[in-house]
This record gives sequence, structure tokens and C-alpha cells, in this order.
Amino acid sequence: MARPYNFSAGPAAMPAEVLQQAADEMLDWHGSGMSVMEMSHRGKEFGEIMEAAQADLRELLAIPDNFHILFMQGGGLAENAIVPLNLSRGGQVDFVVTGSWSQKSIKEAARYAKAALAASNAESSHTTLPAPGSWRLSADAQYVHICSNETIHGIEFHELPDLKALGSNAPLVIDFSSHVASRTVDWSRVGLAFGGAQKNLGPAGLTLVVVREDLLGHALPACPSAFDYTTVAANGSMYNTPPTYSIYMAGLTFQWLKRQTEGGLSGVAAMEQRNIAKASLLYDFIDGSSLYLNKVARDCRSRMNVPFFLRDEALNDAFLAGAKAAGLLQLKGHKSVGGMRASIYNAMPLAGVQALVQFMREFEKARA
Repeated sequence: MARPYNFSAGPAAMPAEVLQQAADEMLDWHGSGMSVMEMSHRGKEFGEIMEAAQADLRELLAIPDNFHILFMQGGGLAENAIVPLNLSRGGQVDFVVTGSWSQKSIKEAARYAKAALAASNAESSHTTLPAPGSWRLSADAQYVHICSNETIHGIEFHELPDLKALGSNAPLVIDFSSHVASRTVDWSRVGLAFGGAQKNLGPAGLTLVVVREDLLGHALPACPSAFDYTTVAANGSMYNTPPTYSIYMAGLTFQWLKRQTEGGLSGVAAMEQRNIAKASLLYDFIDGSSLYLNKVARDCRSRMNVPFFLRDEALNDAFLAGAKAAGLLQLKGHKSVGGMRASIYNAMPLAGVQALVQFMREFEKARA
């Protein structure tokens, strides 16, 4: 029997090949006689896993040599504190608030720095993106923070802002938790990127930080040693015991990503083409429907997280029950916004989106 399609926003579906490989290696990794869960993070075996994961990720995301890859813990929520502890120098930091996650970010940063609101889309109920030209950037901001994909509201920056063109010399910090590795990154516009792995890279427990070399060395005195990027980088992400099994699983996912091809492309470039096709299929159906509605402006719709609503919300329970019976799981929207949400990360095949659209079509037709 085929596995159901899991549309969870995170922790999210993982590639079946990755899960099967992990199952095959659970009791004995490569003849070591140990599960990865049992390995010392200081041992040769895990050292090989860590080195390969970092190298594969650098290749996949085309991360320049002057950026450090840090494997940390605490998720995106912890980074909302760790970033200002490392980069704010106790001064002002600018935030562009475009949904729930950037709202959390500015609130947390205010505990460690002067957090200024540079722009917001609250007036549109988080359905549009404020044009970069309208941002009120501070001349002395230590960095500018955006959430480049808002998981809950389904908003995505399809192009990262060029802060230099806006007259700012501040580094750009992006929370790319929910679309990392789904599209290429213009690192010339980024100073630091962070994200939890549990949406597009692997299981919960691992947090990815990619930070430019020149931004190290400025942590506040109150910053815990294990969260000081300089310390983490100097110790190869092993200052404290890292989330070893989550790193292993992410490493298998990186290898899976490297094997993917589409239209002559490979890796992240191939995944981007697939993600465009999946998102277009779902959005086009919703836009042509008389029952379903997506409220996000077309120029900033997320390719990863597609929120939608039934115009007759009395049908919500029946929709979810029918979807589950059809093998379509975790479609209920976030409690703060309601409705439905289909998260269609890299691991979601086109066939899964096709199955969802077919169910939605039949559900609508039965109630016409």
C-alpha cells in the first residue's frame, strides 16, 4: 500500500529514499557496529558524517568560502535571540514584518537590542509584501531582518532585497527555515541565513546557520558560549554535543537532493523547477475554483506553503475527513489563521499535489 501524502508544515515529510536508507543503517552504520545515535560526536565515524554533510550543503546551496556553515540547536525561535546576541552589538536592528514568524523575531530581538520596525504588511493582513523602496531603514542599523518565507501566511520573497541599492550598508539576515534548498540563494545580498531543518532539510533538532566571516567576533558579553557564532565556528559546530542524528538525516537528505535532476538541471536548481510546477498546479486550480480561495497577492505567493480557504467554512470538517480518507494528511491550517494549508516542500512529489487537486476537484463537484 502506498504511503499517504503528508502536507504537514513541519516537522514535515521526508524523502522515502532517505527514510529507507536510515532504516537500513539503523543498527549498523557502514560496518561500524553502531547506530549513528550511539556514536561519539568526537569519533572518526561521526566526523565523516559531519564533514560530508557540510561539504554537500555548501555545494548544494553554492555557499561562498567566506561563509561559515554552523550546525546548531534551538530552531528558528532560538535564533531570534541568538542572532541579535551575536550581531546587534546592543545597537539598533531593523525588521520587516510580513507574518507570524517575523513578528516573533522582532519581539524577541527587542530583549537584546533596539528593534525598529522598518516595514510591515499588517494593513493587508499579511497578504502582500511591502515594496523595498518603501522600507524605512535606519542609517545605523546593525542588520536588517526578514523572514524570506512565512510558513503560516504563505508569503515568500521571490527576490531577496538589495540593501545596497536601498542605501543601506547593513547586512541582510534571512530566516529561510521553510524554503531553504527549494531555490537558489543570492549570497551577495545576504550576511546571515538561518533555519530549522524540520521543514525542508530533515528532522527536528538541527538548526542551520550560514554566516559571513566578517560578522563573527561581535557577540554581546551576555551571549552564552554555545551560542557565540565565533566559538561554534572555531570548533566546527562541536563546541557542545551537536544534534548528531539530525545531522546524519540532513546529510542523507543533502545526498538525495544532489541526485535529483529535472530538465537538464540537478540539485537545488532541479528542485526549484519542480517546486514551480507543483505550486503553479495548486494555485491555478484554486484560482479557477468557486469553492476555494487563496488570499495572498500573486506576486508573493509561497511555493512551499499554500494556505487556502473554503468559501463555505461549514464544510471544513468534511473536507479534512475526506482528505484523510483519501490519504492526504495534515491539511488543516494554522490555528491563528484557520482554513487549510498544503505545505509542498521538496520531499512532496508532483504526484502528491496532483492527488490533492483531484480530491479538491471531486469534493467541489459533489457540492456544486
